[in-house]
Amino acid sequence: MAALDTSDPSTTPSARWRWPSVHPDGRKFVVIAGAVTLLLFVLGVPLLDWLMVGVTIWVAAFFRDPIRSVPQGAGLVVSPADGLVIMTREVAPPPELAGEGGLGNGPVTRVSIFMSVFDVHINRSPISGTVVRTAYVAGKFVNASLDKASEHNERNHILVEGIDGTRIGFTQIAGLVARRIVPFAKTGDMVAAGQRVGLIRFGSRVDVYLPIGTAPQVTLGQRAIAGETILARLGEGEPARGIAQ
Repeated sequence: MAALDTSDPSTTPSARWRWPSVHPDGRKFVVIAGAVTLLLFVLGVPLLDWLMVGVTIWVAAFFRDPIRSVPQGAGLVVSPADGLVIMTREVAPPPELAGEGGLGNGPVTRVSIFMSVFDVHINRSPISGTVVRTAYVAGKFVNASLDKASEHNERNHILVEGIDGTRIGFTQIAGLVARRIVPFAKTGDMVAAGQRVGLIRFGSRVDVYLPIGTAPQVTLGQRAIAGETILARLGEGEPARGIAQ
């Protein structure tokens, strides 16, 4: 993404809203829902036909893939997911991301973002760098807002190492309704901050692991936007504080 020169306001282009496209991985579901809707109208099934119109619109909205403006700057960690910040706590790194060449064995700060079925479900890389580790773990499908979901649910771990050696791990977690994690990135891939790295179908959660000494710059109850919300600044140890109102 090219940077904009804002030094001269008269030459700065204005932003405009753009209708989000449907991600290719979701188009087949939109077609299936639309076909069922059309069939119900042909057969003349009252109420159910209009109900399926709503379902088709929702499926298209679920797989929407909006363009995001990714903030640029040294040490920025952007949110990998749209949704509600539901937990921030100090934990041991998951075994799949721990150890030498990973997040180590000491404590890290976990930020959990819950995605409802109405949120965008495209996940993005929190930093620029190289994907040095991925690990898929089969599991259960308990409510993703529960703390135990990070250990029991189906999940996909991704570890990205920046050019300065900083490693940020994050985990895609399937939820009560979500039944499939679709990764786009694999080990060895180069990714940019805010680049699409996967999606989760139909309601879920993403955990981000920050190194100790880097505090979250989001607050509980805040809504995060993937690729745009600054989740943390590396080395910034003072957490953000907010007031619900």
